[in-house]
Amino acid sequence: MNDIIISNLSKTYGTGKKKAHVVKNISLTVEKGSVFGFIGPNGAGKTSTIKMLVGLSRPTSGTITVKGGSPDDLNVKQVLGFMPESPLFYQYLTGNEFLDFIATLFKIKNKEERIKHVLEEVNLLHAKDKRIRAYSKGMLQRLGLAQAIINDPEILFLDEPLDGLDPLGRAEVKKIILALKKRGKTIFINTHILGDVAEICDKVGVIDNGEILAVESPSKLSHGHHDLESAFVAMIHKVRKEKGYHTTGL
Repeated sequence: MNDIIISNLSKTYGTGKKKAHVVKNISLTVEKGSVFGFIGPNGAGKTSTIKMLVGLSRPTSGTITVKGGSPDDLNVKQVLGFMPESPLFYQYLTGNEFLDFIATLFKIKNKEERIKHVLEEVNLLHAKDKRIRAYSKGMLQRLGLAQAIINDPEILFLDEPLDGLDPLGRAEVKKIILALKKRGKTIFINTHILGDVAEICDKVGVIDNGEILAVESPSKLSHGHHDLESAFVAMIHKVRKEKGYHTTGL
């Protein structure tokens, strides 16, 4: 059963000569209870896609089905969790106060109990009364993850959840993601940290210049290469050479 179905999805910004096609007719599916990694170079269309998946941006064309409905449907939004890239917080609130604010928006019953449970899950209970301005990068990422799961979502969208974390911080977040998967959650991750993708993702979609190049398991994508990163770089180079795109930065 597929929790996410994307069909012929495109996104265009601007008009006339300034028109930019950032997502180009992409199609893919994500199975219920799986971890799906969406990988690509900077500017490939990852964040534009995830914004459409959570209803923050409207497609120019194509369709998105999440849990059998549209991301714009209120009943669908209630079962989604979203962690944006580099999340921003109210710096003068404590972690507990911020989650209380988010829980109130979701009208969560027994919110004090739920907040405590989520803080324990992301290993932030010890810092619940500390002001967010004093949080480290790793703590901010875990707080971002906490607000994304406060409503106990069935589908979780994470945009660069491992970005900027040291090895210990990455290990903690990966452990949380795998625990959520074990509970039957469907998780869609945008990232460029390919070693971590190979560890936690069941399937991977590769996007470049707004186009899907492959959707496969990490092991199959890596076949014939040293690892997923070398397979990814080789694929991008090959496609860009064939289409006449530049390969700067790879």
